[in-house]
Amino acid sequence: QEKSSHLSAALFGEDCEISREQLYELLKFAALGKGHNATQPSWCHIYHQSHLAGVVVIVLHEMSQLHFYKFYLQFKHLRKVFRHKFILKPSANFLSSLYGEGANPKPQEAAQGLTPTSSECTPESSDLPCDPIIRKYGEKKQGLTSYMLTLEEQKKNGYPIKGSPGCKGYVDTECHQQRTDSSPLFGLDCEMCLTAKGNEVTRVSLVDAQGQCLLNELVRPESTVVNYCTRFSGVTKKMLLPVKTRLPDIQTRLKKMLPRDAVLVGHSLNADLQALEMIHPSVIDTSLLFARNEGRRFKLKFLAKAVLGKEIQSEQKLGHDPAEDARAALELAQFFIEQGPAKVAELNLEMLLTTEKQAEASQKKAAFQPRRWRAQKQLKQPPHLPKPCFLDCLQVAGQKPLLLGKQELESPGLCQSNPSTSNKQILQRALEDVPLSTFSIIQFSLDPEYIASPLVAGLCEKVRSKLTDMLTIYAGPFEEGFCLKSVKKEFGRCGPIQSLTVVTETSQPYVCIQYEVLEAAQLAVESLDGAEVAGSCIKVQRPVTAAMLDCDVLIKELELDVENEGVIYVAGLKKSLTETDLQEEFSQLKDLETLFLPKDLQSGKHRKCCFLKFQKSESAVGALEFIKRWTVKGSKLRSRNALASGHLWRWIWQMNHSNGKQGGCILHKKMEQPSVSEQDLRKKVKKLDHHIKKLYRSLQDNTLCVVLFPGVNSMHGSQSGLGLMGIKADGGRSAC
Repeated sequence: QEKSSHLSAALFGEDCEISREQLYELLKFAALGKGHNATQPSWCHIYHQSHLAGVVVIVLHEMSQLHFYKFYLQFKHLRKVFRHKFILKPSANFLSSLYGEGANPKPQEAAQGLTPTSSECTPESSDLPCDPIIRKYGEKKQGLTSYMLTLEEQKKNGYPIKGSPGCKGYVDTECHQQRTDSSPLFGLDCEMCLTAKGNEVTRVSLVDAQGQCLLNELVRPESTVVNYCTRFSGVTKKMLLPVKTRLPDIQTRLKKMLPRDAVLVGHSLNADLQALEMIHPSVIDTSLLFARNEGRRFKLKFLAKAVLGKEIQSEQKLGHDPAEDARAALELAQFFIEQGPAKVAELNLEMLLTTEKQAEASQKKAAFQPRRWRAQKQLKQPPHLPKPCFLDCLQVAGQKPLLLGKQELESPGLCQSNPSTSNKQILQRALEDVPLSTFSIIQFSLDPEYIASPLVAGLCEKVRSKLTDMLTIYAGPFEEGFCLKSVKKEFGRCGPIQSLTVVTETSQPYVCIQYEVLEAAQLAVESLDGAEVAGSCIKVQRPVTAAMLDCDVLIKELELDVENEGVIYVAGLKKSLTETDLQEEFSQLKDLETLFLPKDLQSGKHRKCCFLKFQKSESAVGALEFIKRWTVKGSKLRSRNALASGHLWRWIWQMNHSNGKQGGCILHKKMEQPSVSEQDLRKKVKKLDHHIKKLYRSLQDNTLCVVLFPGVNSMHGSQSGLGLMGIKADGGRSAC
């Protein structure tokens, strides 16, 4: 009897966040098996890989995890078919990252200012390799104004721009004098901490063109600090206690210090200016100046060592020194301007980086020595040759990969569609061609009018607002002078409480409780509505708003989500219980597969609740009945079916602690009049889900299917992506 392939993955807690390298690892092994140095992925396991009929990756461009949960009810097929979901870190050139190092997008970068210059980069016309620095700037030396970011580049890379929706209230440096190649350079760097507001400045450094430190100041954040990020910032709670300086003080000082024609230099300077809430028109960003392929960037620490021969950000020090980083970025820009692109390209930084990584991997203690361009030329080292990309390996193995959709890649053996085709045309072509290919990437996307719509721009605000309402319950009425401690204790048995406040606007007092997990709020509604608490018979309900009218439907659908099959939520655990204690207590439960103990992502302490995953759904049902009568170390437990056990739990926690900013997601306070209605958008998403359903049903059994919401990189920051995966089994549903 032929064996069928299946997939296993324990995607809980930190394990549910997957990088593009880990995704590439999965796709490479699924397509090639153990050939071409492919190995089993480290984060999941494919059983009987050789029996896979093929691999199909569906990419939904310009869409993120926010889109999936905003239109959760419309993505009916996706949520009911794919058991495994994971958070996906967004990347600049997502499509290329799926294939690996050697795959490059077709050169359509004219609109982004990345077209090759008149100095064509060919072996005949130049001794230099086809370096991205040469393609961007040419070989001739130019003045500093040639390396400043254009307005379009600033927008693309998330710089604060005057008049942009996310920059309301930002302070303009008012440095509007014409720049020349003699304009003064200033290095700027900030260290940040995480607060209830998001990233806030805790330290600012400014250095002049001679490397003299003009400003090196600690700054007291406005909001409550959630994480001092001491490992990177070097700033501790103790250091900030006596500090009186606030952000407006720093903004005023910087405005006074900078000449009207100043050019600011920094490494990923957009993050510093966003944290400073300042707008400056003329910048040189060293993370973009030293250009790489595929939108990747060199780290400042590596560039300082390879180009300047300087060691910065030493692991022996507590955190980074912003003055040191500002000075390093400034000197890198000066080196680039003085030496010119050709000499920088001759450093062959990609090869040096590869050498450094190999040295680290082999644990050699030999120090990595930076080589100047002259030494590089004398040694006549060969140009860096990238590892064979995924496409090459597939073709060597006799497989012809298929790519359909909006973006194309440079590859002679790749079957590609016209990038201007519609979703309907892409689906039709996929239904015809996917059966002929063992590895396919199918790209769908919303129409430009929908992507640019203010409705989409405001997704973060809407989703976060709805999540907050779903996590919130109101309970009461209580008698005057009721015992708040008793109320908190009773409702705390349902799960971890984020906040509890007394509502006094009513004739009798009520309490408003916001939980950290969806299951806790639902458990409170189910078990305490009509119960006697603190001497009063109370009603428990969620907020009544227009957005919450479909809350019961959402809760039911989340419960039925295939990811939550066989998973239950248990609350009422004592904080003193360890994971080992719980494993021992629950070991008698039949078919228990995994125990996940959620922890506070900042403090590491567990949240007095856990999730239990069972091999069979009926075992989970039996466990629910058993746990109702169970007491663990004196604690009476409460339980129900899981709603957000895997990646969604982690994402909700992040949204819950971001206070409006998560992963660069800025909340827009003022919305334009939408050009398309939300109803139109829902219809469009529903149609997209139907396309995927039709394509999925056409796949052969034993096909690995991965659906990717790549995440969004915009001028306002980035939004996490989402991945769904499964191997199609008999009957059309994905196998575990």
